[in-house]
Amino acid sequence: MTGGGKSGPRGVIISAVRSGAGKTTLSLGLMRALTRRGVAVQPFKSGPDYIDPAFHEAACGRPSFNLDTWAMPRELIGSLIGRAGASAASEMPLDRTLCIAEGVMGLFDGVAAEGRTARGATADLAALTGWPVVLVLDVSAQSETAAAVALGCKLYRDDVHLAGVILNRVASEGHERPIRAALERIGVPVLGALRRRASIALPDRHLGLVQAGEHADLDGWLDKLAEEVAAQVSLDAIVASAAPCVLEAAPSAPPLPPPGQRIALAKDRAFSFLYPHMLQGWRDAGAEILCFSPLADDAPDASADAVWLPGGYPELHAGTLAAASHFLGGLRDAAARGTNIHGECGGYMVLGSGLEDADGVRHAMAGLLGLETSFAKRKLHLGYRRAQLLADGALGRAGGTLWGHEFHYASVLAVNDAPLLDAVDARGEPCAETGSRRGLVSGSFFHAIAVEG
Repeated sequence: MTGGGKSGPRGVIISAVRSGAGKTTLSLGLMRALTRRGVAVQPFKSGPDYIDPAFHEAACGRPSFNLDTWAMPRELIGSLIGRAGASAASEMPLDRTLCIAEGVMGLFDGVAAEGRTARGATADLAALTGWPVVLVLDVSAQSETAAAVALGCKLYRDDVHLAGVILNRVASEGHERPIRAALERIGVPVLGALRRRASIALPDRHLGLVQAGEHADLDGWLDKLAEEVAAQVSLDAIVASAAPCVLEAAPSAPPLPPPGQRIALAKDRAFSFLYPHMLQGWRDAGAEILCFSPLADDAPDASADAVWLPGGYPELHAGTLAAASHFLGGLRDAAARGTNIHGECGGYMVLGSGLEDADGVRHAMAGLLGLETSFAKRKLHLGYRRAQLLADGALGRAGGTLWGHEFHYASVLAVNDAPLLDAVDARGEPCAETGSRRGLVSGSFFHAIAVEG
């Protein structure tokens, strides 16, 4: 980081030319392998993904923070990097600490914007931080063309530095040899080559990977992955390629003001999608977090002045939630006391009247909002959103602007309450999603990332 001659934490960004090329698997293997070597690894995730960070934390024992160049101001990104990097450095000497940021989609893929390649792209984060990119190349069914792809990525933007490539899904030494030779001719270092291994693949579902907490033997799988990566990738070369962050670590306001002083937070397999930087911001602002499990039929703490139901997979547990009388009764009691209650995405559906699962079976939910949703006919709703609040509530004051995204497959069958927000997409086009509110109970499919300063 600049300012007073100081530099920020050293890091690298793991990216690829497309989704599905293996960057998550490689990132996790690197994180665990370096952690096992005694390096304090601080993980990050480019973009709004809320599943990968849980795997990052499992791999290296440190919370992973999202860094989103579309939805976050520079000050917030700098603050998150500076604070997390300093925490890692407090445990190990600087030469034994490393930030690893996993990219999103392809290196240059993001929201199209006039006069720029993209917004929210991994390349934008690389340019902003000064961290070099380690490019994962899926070379299955490919040979020398891989070098042409790497050269294109190297030259496409002069504010993005390519440290080298890691070849993935290599079939044999004969397959690898001409690719290495071609990359050497164009001056792109090969930092490693991973053979095809079905045993190290991660299972997925419609919103991405199966959650970290659902993996049958996550630690064992991560150790196996780390051994594969350590044997086929030059860990020393990865560490040597890292560069200091050039982004100023300026103080930053909380990404979203806490909805209360004592926040009852739903947390289990059905409610797991809460951004770590959001939780950190609430705690920094002095809020107390009181976790409870709806799947265990826990009620929110009666002393809480706010209840927050995050996103997750309530549709996979709809029967259990519908039968959780203590949880649902506790929500209704909190509403009757005038407690601020908010649900994001999955939490929004649970605050509604009913949820229809993939088999077409309707499950009664809390009934605090008039929302009816269905997974019998799935429809993808995906993209960045800029939202203006229409009323005071858990998300802030009326007129306030929030940056975030929407990502779900639920179909809305009915909404019978006042709208909570006006939202536009990244192009400025109006969105159908308005959320809903009834008294101090509110919900939306909008995932908040940061408030506009």
